[in-house]
Amino acid sequence: MSFFIEFWKFLRIRKKYWLLPILFVLVLFGGLVVLTQGSAIAPFIYTIF
Repeated sequence: MSFFIEFWKFLRIRKKYWLLPILFVLVLFGGLVVLTQGSAIAPFIYTIF
């Protein structure tokens, strides 16, 4: 959890708020791949990448 706190402090100090949407999309896609890894939806998701 300390990583996220330090990352948030970095974003606030350096004013790099544009990184938040990129990070959010990466976490969303990562969670999608992990959650659908063994399901029937997996082949359709892998075609996106």
